[in-house]
Amino acid sequence: MGTSFNEQFDQHGTWRREFALRLKLLSEWLKDHELLDAAVEERLRRLETQMRSDKVMVAFVAEFSRGKSELINAIFFAGYKRRIMPASAGRTTMCPTELGYDSDVPPCLRLLPIETRLKPQALMEWRGAPEKWTRVDLDVNDPAQLAKAFEKVAEVRHVTKEEAEALGFWHDDAPHDNPLVNADGKVEVPRWRHALINIAHPLLKQGLVILDTPGLNAIGAEPELTVNLIPQAHAVVFILAADTGVTKSDLSIWRDHLITEEDNIDSRLVVLNKIDTMWDSLSTPVQVQAQIDRQRTTSAEILGLPREQVIPVSAQKGLVAKVNDDKELLQASQLPVLERALSQGVMGQRQRILRTAVSGGIAELRVEAGRAIQIRRRDLAEQMLELKGLRGKNTSVIKHMRSRIEQEQGDFDVSGARIHAVRSVHLKLLRDVFALLGTSTLKKEMAELTTALRQPGIKIGVNKAYSATFNRLRAGLRTAQAASAEIQTMLTGTFRQLNAEYGFSLQAPREPDLARYERDLDLVERSHNQYLGVGNTFRLAQPEFADRLVRALATRLRVVYESALGEVELWNKSAAAQLDAQLRERRRNFGRRIEAIERIQQAASGLDDRIAEIHSQEAALDQLDAKLAELTGHLMDIPEISGAVHEPQLKRA
Repeated sequence: MGTSFNEQFDQHGTWRREFALRLKLLSEWLKDHELLDAAVEERLRRLETQMRSDKVMVAFVAEFSRGKSELINAIFFAGYKRRIMPASAGRTTMCPTELGYDSDVPPCLRLLPIETRLKPQALMEWRGAPEKWTRVDLDVNDPAQLAKAFEKVAEVRHVTKEEAEALGFWHDDAPHDNPLVNADGKVEVPRWRHALINIAHPLLKQGLVILDTPGLNAIGAEPELTVNLIPQAHAVVFILAADTGVTKSDLSIWRDHLITEEDNIDSRLVVLNKIDTMWDSLSTPVQVQAQIDRQRTTSAEILGLPREQVIPVSAQKGLVAKVNDDKELLQASQLPVLERALSQGVMGQRQRILRTAVSGGIAELRVEAGRAIQIRRRDLAEQMLELKGLRGKNTSVIKHMRSRIEQEQGDFDVSGARIHAVRSVHLKLLRDVFALLGTSTLKKEMAELTTALRQPGIKIGVNKAYSATFNRLRAGLRTAQAASAEIQTMLTGTFRQLNAEYGFSLQAPREPDLARYERDLDLVERSHNQYLGVGNTFRLAQPEFADRLVRALATRLRVVYESALGEVELWNKSAAAQLDAQLRERRRNFGRRIEAIERIQQAASGLDDRIAEIHSQEAALDQLDAKLAELTGHLMDIPEISGAVHEPQLKRA
């Protein structure tokens, strides 16, 4: 039967913990053997942070009353033996709800008032203002209290049409999307803009984040949901009702918010929920199954998906079956089929992404740490040649040798200023790259976009304003890449010169690849253009909405630019660390050579003893190199999650 999503995710957590432990052991070993320079230490820190903080986000998206919250209960919370997320008839999730775990925050439900939409701050900025959220403490050992607290995400308010319009829930230009007006002339809107649930659920503790989204109207009104959160989810589960198939509003959500690029379609799973409504005592099981199969095929064709990615399920029967330990009903609900698709797809692909990322980092780390060993090996070889050249030589020759080493040492000390000058020039050139990728550049671009969006009659030119912004951002990245290439050429030439003059073995580190961040910009631009192209342009006539959209864009771009800047900083550290390491080892080498001469002068047997010592040190270096290869090899050879299958391959959104 394979493993369920819960079991697979547990195995993924074990794999991550084992990797983090091995990484820690490698760090301690490198430190003990003085191989932990600034660049190696930075690579280790990044790898450990990446592994420990890795999150897997699964977004559940559906129009109202498709059984989305019940599906979340059935997959993740059946262990509580009751419903945890509100899943009664009608609209239950009124605001986007994120379930995750942060050990620094007590178990609680935090709710952001809907009125914050009237202010320009992006959702990410509100996350940094905990005092603005309403907090409800949770008792994770009391399922009834949890369920009662979670009901708050369904709370609503009744406001005037004017208030609803200001909040983004009423548009005269799109009357078919507007909520109903009650007898008092009021409109129902969510009480809360966003909910964060922090509980120590086993899966959440290991890095799972569940995003539960409300229906079409709420998705469209919250730009960050469409342009930031959903596109960054590792998998999106889109829920339909099995009896209705793909409705007009379902198709609107799918086309307008879930298809971002052709090669990203594999990260979408579609659930035909409520198949139990088709279980009919007047029809044979074969007839019922034929109906379900037809609906599955039709839905797949309409959504443009392979049939295997449309999975018929009864979330309600699956939950009941798990609560009552009814294996027969569980199989009939077909919930295990969906769990296998999630586990094999999400977890298998997530681990492959992590493996690719860390194997590249480990390979670079291996080269940088191995370089120090090679410097020591070369220095020993030079000493060996020097000492063997002294065999049979008289005292005056040995004394002359000492004078020559001291002269070399003096010349080398003078060269330190030259090497520091190289670093100074390198840093000066890098400042231009840092400026292009820095916060001030991004702020300037966002300010220009905001100004453009506030121009009269902007509705027609919104896409043009966005396109101009992204073109400038791409041009900035290309300028930074060109500057990096110039610095790389300078480094290569300078290192070659230093190698020739001082016998170093410097090698310019790999130039940062900023082109991939240009691809990230393309993805961000696509999600924004898609959002703007679904009838949201009229909303941009409201300055508050336009500001909020720009702030949402800035939040996502900041992540891209910080990653690019981090890569450039690591490149700089790698170059500087090489210079530091070679200077340090060369100074040690002078000390060892003078010490060897002194011992030879003091005893006739000193020369043979020192040669024997160098042989011993060379053997120790060989062992050190072998151990480094073994430890780094272990990090890349941790077994994959058992049972992970590659189909369907869910890619990162």
